[in-house]
Amino acid sequence: MNTCRRIYLPPLSLVGPNALLELKDELAARGFTKALFVTDEVLVKIGVAEKVEDVLKGAGLDYVTYSSVKQNPNTENVKEGLAILTENKCDCIITLGGGSPQDCGKAVGVLATNGGSIEDYEGIHVSKKKSLPIIAINTTAGTASEITINYVITDEKRKVKMVMVDKNCLVDIAVNDSMLMLNKPASLTAATGMDALTHAIEAYVTAGAFEWSDTLALKSIELIGSSLRDAVKDGQNIEARTKMAWGQFIAGQAFSNCGLGYVHSMAHQLGGMYDLPHGVCNAILLPYVEEFNAEVCGEKLGKVAEALGADTTGMSVDEKKKAAIDAIKKLSKDVGIPAGLKELNVDPKDFKAMAKNAMADVCTGGNPREVSLEETIKIYEAAY
Repeated sequence: MNTCRRIYLPPLSLVGPNALLELKDELAARGFTKALFVTDEVLVKIGVAEKVEDVLKGAGLDYVTYSSVKQNPNTENVKEGLAILTENKCDCIITLGGGSPQDCGKAVGVLATNGGSIEDYEGIHVSKKKSLPIIAINTTAGTASEITINYVITDEKRKVKMVMVDKNCLVDIAVNDSMLMLNKPASLTAATGMDALTHAIEAYVTAGAFEWSDTLALKSIELIGSSLRDAVKDGQNIEARTKMAWGQFIAGQAFSNCGLGYVHSMAHQLGGMYDLPHGVCNAILLPYVEEFNAEVCGEKLGKVAEALGADTTGMSVDEKKKAAIDAIKKLSKDVGIPAGLKELNVDPKDFKAMAKNAMADVCTGGNPREVSLEETIKIYEAAY
């Protein structure tokens, strides 16, 4: 309690059903002249992008669209987005989507004011100047990129994900409108929801956790554990979608200010090498990494079990740890996450190379227990 903490949050967040409708006046008041609108082709195709375009037009804001962002945004996406922004003299960025458009937009925003190539900014707080103003509109209950100081870009040449932790990429306005999250495919809902759960659990057990982050993380685990199944089962369940929106939102606040751990370090390698969905990789790895961590965070894993609805009355610490791992596995199974890496066509011959890269990942330092190369390989094998 006597330690000074730096808390990074967007200046304004709009959260809840129809939050998007509140954005028009906020944009009009800021005096922007032209925006780079970053999204993906799916959101354009299903008409979600059009809803945002209506808000931009209502605010009198001109815009140009970049919608070629991949599921794991790469250096080429960033270059293309920056070229469009520069050519059109945009003075702000509007991002719409899950973590992919958000991360791409944040990378473009940092380069717009700092220059150079995105490869220059891998690491922690590398940039010197605040990014171009960003308004981030989220459509999935998952990554929380719209409110964090993190973004991830794939370097396709090295087949690795570059992790940037940078206070200068923090957005100016974050929008979490659960109405925009309705009718998403069950598989996407499951993957992004398990990503959010991973954020909350890793934030809770990470070496950098503290009282404030603990409170947020536990509440997030509770919200996600009680609503993800319903959100996957019924794409129109607005109550479940709103609970998930809040759950991912507060998980993002927690991990953005205390760090993540080895689940993300290992998942980043799967995404970089195989271009796999990040949330699915996290979901598969989560119970196995926490089994490894259980030796040093058993009491906390007991609280995770309780937050996920397990009755731990009369249990020993070891029994509570097992209850947490079992609850994570059951939730993952219930929402249709693949049982292991084998189902994703991951080749075990790559485990050693991925393990080496995982040990050098930014998130590794937050893990509550040190891990060796051999132990990392064993975790990949257990998750196979």
